[in-house]
Amino acid sequence: MMFHTNVPIHTVSLSEQVYISIKKAILKGEFPPGYRLLVMDIAKKYEISQAPVREALERLKQEGLIIGKTNKGSVVSDITLKEIKDVYEFRTLVEGHAVREAMKVMNANDLSYLENIVHGMRKAIDEKDPFQLVELDMRFHGFFYERCNNHLFVDIWKNIRTKIMRFISITNQHIPNDEIVEGHRELLEIIKTGNAEEAATKCVDGFQFYKEYTG
Repeated sequence: MMFHTNVPIHTVSLSEQVYISIKKAILKGEFPPGYRLLVMDIAKKYEISQAPVREALERLKQEGLIIGKTNKGSVVSDITLKEIKDVYEFRTLVEGHAVREAMKVMNANDLSYLENIVHGMRKAIDEKDPFQLVELDMRFHGFFYERCNNHLFVDIWKNIRTKIMRFISITNQHIPNDEIVEGHRELLEIIKTGNAEEAATKCVDGFQFYKEYTG
């Protein structure tokens, strides 16, 4: 069993360390669908009690990354192309609207926030940290759901966010990282002009690759 244990212990709890390590392993494909996660094995690996391990696994269950199986404990959940196509059909229908609505209330601080995210994405590439790149990608798009003043959109985003992270962690391996960052940079520059329709179109056009992905 392989874990990423380079998270400073003084910055996060034991449960958080386990959660981050397993989540990274799942998103990177090191723990494939059906992979068993045994509390005792994980606790032994970390040399900790089972309580923080159980807490971490519960968080991962809530996010849909793992599921409980009778007589098997916790296993990594599956993700299908149908699920992904459904997610991107939804994003195509609503995310442009979310961008337009968010732009009605955005201010200078919001633009700075998005600017910092794009800078962070560039830094993640320089530091060869694909997990952070995906996290920031989700934070960028999540901003529009949070600022569009539609609570249902926010709830749905929270439910599909992890599925999207898992999917693009795979597909990003087939796309130059510079293109990923540049796409977000271009969208941000359009947003700065105040042209909401162009921004919405740019956002949705970026989903075409994922909608057609068959790998």
